[in-house]
Amino acid sequence: MTYLIRQASVLGGERADVLISDGKIAEIGTITAAEGATVIDAAGMVLLPGLVDPHTHLREPGREDAETVETGSKAAAKGGYTAVHAMANSTPVADTAGVVEQVYELGRKAGWVDVRPVGAVTVGLGGAQLSEIGAMADSRAKVRMFSDDGICVSDPLLMRRALEYVKAFDGVIAQHAQEPRLTEGAQMNEGEVSAVLGMAGWPAVAEESIIARDVLLAEHVGARLHVCHVSTAGSVEIIRWAKARGIQVTAEVTPHHLLLTDEKVKTFDPVFKVNPPLRREEDVLALRAGVADGTIDVIGTDHAPHPSEAKDCEWGAAAMGMTGLETALSIVQHTLVETGLLSWADVARITSQTPAKIGSLSDQGRPIAVGEPANLTLVDPAARWIVDPAAMATKGRNSPFAGMELPGAVHATFYHGHATVLDGALASPRVAND
Repeated sequence: MTYLIRQASVLGGERADVLISDGKIAEIGTITAAEGATVIDAAGMVLLPGLVDPHTHLREPGREDAETVETGSKAAAKGGYTAVHAMANSTPVADTAGVVEQVYELGRKAGWVDVRPVGAVTVGLGGAQLSEIGAMADSRAKVRMFSDDGICVSDPLLMRRALEYVKAFDGVIAQHAQEPRLTEGAQMNEGEVSAVLGMAGWPAVAEESIIARDVLLAEHVGARLHVCHVSTAGSVEIIRWAKARGIQVTAEVTPHHLLLTDEKVKTFDPVFKVNPPLRREEDVLALRAGVADGTIDVIGTDHAPHPSEAKDCEWGAAAMGMTGLETALSIVQHTLVETGLLSWADVARITSQTPAKIGSLSDQGRPIAVGEPANLTLVDPAARWIVDPAAMATKGRNSPFAGMELPGAVHATFYHGHATVLDGALASPRVAND
């Protein structure tokens, strides 16, 4: 298919026509005609490189009741994504070459986005023995990111060995920073709200102490460390210090941690139960400032769909996690662009270019230039929409933004030149062998 995008604001800057043909950007400028092309009027819209999520839970294999690679990929496409990193906590765990290849193949056949499996750091996420890291790296999935996400690699010696191992092929360890002994029985952020509600608190130091340890380990080994879903002001300060020291550390923040606070827990609605927990307003503001000054590198959705029975219950029994793929870009616009903290070019950096580099995705997050792969997202920043979980492509209905009016809407998503989304609706997948 050939597409002619007319008068889009490229990265929020100059307006131009963009011609997509044979999976690539064929021409940029003033294009008078393109025979046989589908024309898209993009006046007032912003053209970005396709979004890349470093942190997605697709649940398959094993938890298809919560999500599948197919449904999660559709949700990603609707959210403007052209690539996602699928976390390892499936059933069975993605700790072998066989499982990561299965996930990779499911993504390829689905055809909505690039699905890049994340390999587990330890066998079965058990924290006792390193997984088949080398075999996963050499597999058809070419795994370059490894994480026990949801469970901290709390053993410092094991963490050191993992960092040493991935250094050989420029891989990265993505750490879920949570000291387990400090969070036993924790239900929410430790602070004034937890004291009022009488809930066991989750102290900020449980996150910050692991990050401090791991940046020093990364420095000692000379390897790459990625910190998942940073949630506290103290964590931002530690990462800022580590970067100033020259340590190879990157960090992500979720959309929900950029907007929501622990005040939401007063509703006792389990949709607001998440790991790490929603923090204080001071933490939210520090996270936004950390994104603005480059301390926090990327947005990671931590998209965590659950079946209804896992959330429609009392708080203590509820699963942790929120959906995020279909609302992420709107939350970024609301919290970072409309507040004046970031430009649309900055948004391209934190949602596409940098996450692609972290995950070693050579054909994602590329410049919008002639000859580059046509992985693109067209967003209408003037649009407003009400979040309706029932209308989402994900199986999960656990969106913390349900009923909220959000700015910005994905108008079109192009995955290797194929329109997976048009006029804000799912179009068709890209055939695996085209």
